[in-house]
Amino acid sequence: MPNLGEMTPQHALYIPVVLMLGLIVGYILGSRAVRAELERRKRRMKQ
Repeated sequence: MPNLGEMTPQHALYIPVVLMLGLIVGYILGSRAVRAELERRKRRMKQ
């Protein structure tokens, strides 16, 4: 049975990698949403 108090090197690398991937995916999805909203507002202003 593994010692639950011991943090392995794999765990120490896995957590920051997952956090960075989450930040990158969130940034990409957020920037797409902002661009789409700006485009919608621009089209509304032209009408």
